[in-house]
Amino acid sequence: MMLKRYEKYLSKLFLKNILIILIVFVFLSFFLNIFEEIKYFEDKENELYYPIILTILNIPSIIFEILPFIFLLGVMFFFINLYENEEIELLRSNGVNNFKITFIISIVSLIVGILLIVVYYSFSANLKSLYLSMKYKYSNDGGHLAVVNEDGLWIKEKNDSGTKIFIINAKTYKLNNLENVEIIELDKNYKLTNTIISEKANIIRKNWILTNVKIYSKEKKSITLENYNYTSNFNGKIISNLFSNLDSLNILQLNKLKRNYEAIGYSATEVRLQINKIYSIPFYLTLTTIIGALLMFKLNFVKSKFFLIVIGVLVSVIFYYINFFSILFGKNETLPVEASVWLPQILIFLICSLGLTRLNEK
Repeated sequence: MMLKRYEKYLSKLFLKNILIILIVFVFLSFFLNIFEEIKYFEDKENELYYPIILTILNIPSIIFEILPFIFLLGVMFFFINLYENEEIELLRSNGVNNFKITFIISIVSLIVGILLIVVYYSFSANLKSLYLSMKYKYSNDGGHLAVVNEDGLWIKEKNDSGTKIFIINAKTYKLNNLENVEIIELDKNYKLTNTIISEKANIIRKNWILTNVKIYSKEKKSITLENYNYTSNFNGKIISNLFSNLDSLNILQLNKLKRNYEAIGYSATEVRLQINKIYSIPFYLTLTTIIGALLMFKLNFVKSKFFLIVIGVLVSVIFYYINFFSILFGKNETLPVEASVWLPQILIFLICSLGLTRLNEK
């Protein structure tokens, strides 16, 4: 279906304002983030351009997080342009009422939101992954690695002197406890020294307590111990934090990680939350657009741009905290994961529905 001329004009004007707000926030994010990166590298030897590169890599994920705020401000400036150029009255005189204007920009927001999760989010996640990989090289844990796959939790680490390398595999990982643990000890030339097998390991501290242990080595016969202490660079908290940055994984990787977590008995709640948050973005942006339109039709008598921006910020903050506390209930499993993400959307939808029924009276 061919778009009418006014529909094309409104769509282009709306996208233009979104783009302008987006560019402003890209520069703001750059200047705010680069100081953090400079501070991080102040005691490390690196090239001067390194903080700049890392900041650029991190910006797309920051922008993705604040998209609802960007869209709300974009809607407000879109209407400011229409009011300043007296185009609202011109549209109304030609049969284009408030509801039609709101409907057009809402459809644009929905389409843009779908494109964002299909294309932009994968791009953002890949850059975030590269950002974390580059930064990890300069962290104090640069010689260590922890991953989860279909075979369980895997950890690679070295002792303080660097003379020994340990490869650890646990089939089941529950908070502060590993089950069916195998620790392979290698020398610096990657020659096998010992193999330690344990039924369970308490990892609440870096000094792990292994129970029902068998130790196999070339020089000695196998040894069976009731308890054994193993000193690691990781504990339960550190391992959990390693898997908490889900912004570096695209949707396919998140679904794979969810299956891997479930396979080793580790809670996949945060992964499921992240997946649902991504899927909710098109609807969230659409609802944000409608709320912005309702506000602007109601506040069309306000001439101060600054006052309108303040209102936009306050509304964004309210929505943010509604989502934040709802998701917090999901993380604590007080609410089902899906409900914690989608209930705020339903609440906003109900508010929008009430406003839309009387939109043409404004």
